[in-house]
Amino acid sequence: MTHLILVGTLALVFLIATLRPINMGLLALAAAFLVSATLIDIPAKEVLAGFPGDLVVILVGVTFLFAIAERNGAIEWVVHGLTRMFGHRAVAMPWVVFIAAALLTSFGALGPAAVAIVAPVALRFAAQHKISPLMMGLMTIHGAQAGAFSPTSVYGGITNGVIEMNGVAPEPLMLFFASLFFNLAVAILIFLFLGGLRLLREAPDKAQVPEAPPPEIERERSLTLLTLGAMAIATIAFGIDIGVASMVAAAFLAIVAPRSQKGAVDRVAWSTVLLIAGVVTYVALLQRVGTVSAAGELIAGIGSPLLAVLLLCYLGGIVSAFASSTALLGIVVPLAIPFFDHGEVSAIGTVAAIAIATTIVDTSPFSTNGALVVANAAEPIRERLVRQLLGYSAIVALLGPLVAWFIFVFLA
Repeated sequence: MTHLILVGTLALVFLIATLRPINMGLLALAAAFLVSATLIDIPAKEVLAGFPGDLVVILVGVTFLFAIAERNGAIEWVVHGLTRMFGHRAVAMPWVVFIAAALLTSFGALGPAAVAIVAPVALRFAAQHKISPLMMGLMTIHGAQAGAFSPTSVYGGITNGVIEMNGVAPEPLMLFFASLFFNLAVAILIFLFLGGLRLLREAPDKAQVPEAPPPEIERERSLTLLTLGAMAIATIAFGIDIGVASMVAAAFLAIVAPRSQKGAVDRVAWSTVLLIAGVVTYVALLQRVGTVSAAGELIAGIGSPLLAVLLLCYLGGIVSAFASSTALLGIVVPLAIPFFDHGEVSAIGTVAAIAIATTIVDTSPFSTNGALVVANAAEPIRERLVRQLLGYSAIVALLGPLVAWFIFVFLA
């Protein structure tokens, strides 16, 4: 009964925030403290242990850093360079960001690191060329997911390690290509439905060459680009946390580029930070009291392996929209392993379906990847983008697990 009340409270938070202009994160934080004090007797200090400090650091560091890069025109330089490279054809850019993000994650970058590097350029290009910011954000995220299960990636390593520890032989390349082609198919649909056909018909856009800036701004612009490059190398080659790297880079630029950093802190997406931190804290409370594990164990007790695997895909997909995909992979995948002995489901197909279902909802604005896309969007469109990402993620959470299960489990 307690678990049902906790889930119902979260649903009520969503309903109130939808009907009234109140920050959902504020409501979720208040709800977390209220239910912990009245229903499950957990101290506020333990509730705060679920506060996503690492995610807040990422959002603040990345948005502050790229606010500096936008103020001094460094991002504009990159966008203009890409425009010239592709002959001023905007139609190529959605696929450029998809491939760039996929390459970054396939070679070992964490998804948030890849999105943090690619999303600011993608969204700035979208604004300059009148491309849907939703399309560019989704192409970035699905690109990161496309490479996320390569044998050299973090997700791939975790998933293959989990199944190997449970006595199942991993198939790293099968898992990688399953995620790659699934996300590629989704990206093609996104491109077609969110304006790609219009871009195909458009003539090349002869964009204006940016005017030469004053020497001081040009110096700061060059320093910014060098700093961004160093941050990318630090996160990809040396595995440094993207939040830590962005904070250090932002502090360095604030010192050496004082003109550019002025006012940048005001452009940090503070309302988005509150929104995401509050909801993630509440979901962490659900995990803390065992609501997610209870649901998983209930599903694991179902007699039909096919139905149980489908429900596990949905469990991973729905919860991952508000929580860590990495943690969910370690919880959900082992629950499916007992079904492999029945011979009714393919082991690697089941793992691939759960892996895809658990990560494909990283487009949610409450996940790190979705949050980074929202935080890097222009202020006037952020609220609308949050709603669009929520709507898209709801559709993906409804259809994604079913399609992945049908392809990799039912048909296998």
